Amino acid sequence: MANIMAVAMTEFAEKGLAGARIDEIAAATQTSKRMIYYYFGSKEGLYTEVLEASYREMRTHESALNLDHLDPLEALRKLVAYTFDHHRQSENYIRLVMGENINRGQYLAQSTAIQALNVPAISAIQTLYDRGVSSGVFRPGLSALDIHASISALTFFNVSNRHTFGLIFRFDAASPDWIAQRRHSVIEMVERFVRAY
Repeated sequence: MANIMAVAMTEFAEKGLAGARIDEIAAATQTSKRMIYYYFGSKEGLYTEVLEASYREMRTHESALNLDHLDPLEALRKLVAYTFDHHRQSENYIRLVMGENINRGQYLAQSTAIQALNVPAISAIQTLYDRGVSSGVFRPGLSALDIHASISALTFFNVSNRHTFGLIFRFDAASPDWIAQRRHSVIEMVERFVRAY
């Protein structure tokens, strides 16, 4: 089952829902289309499971960061750094999310698990933010959802637009120096947005 999910993730990430073929997933996993349909119901069912698994993997690692045991500023930096690194190392995740946005979220809307998978991310940021406000490190009046959206936007772009951005501005967007500089900048931008001055 795990092999089917791994192959399906690559297939959907590379070709999108419309272009992905169950025949190719079956051949690559040495199983049958019938077996895939038995477990997942349809191509769309498998696609939804892959989306859920992608979010689950990210949120599982995110929850293991143990942010509650860190100083609020250190915890914020660690969260942003983790998100940046996850996105950079998980191009399939980025491509799946981009594809589902092209689908206008219609398959995630049918998921019974997606809310439960992602709500804890906002709760964790809210807890972190409240600790920072209480200690006078973070400015009051911000929304945990807005902080999450800002982190996501700043970290997602580096992967989703890497190819076009590099071509337009004629530089290597995959170079270690650029990635290190960009990672530092993103962490600093989020910190400056949240920090009390």
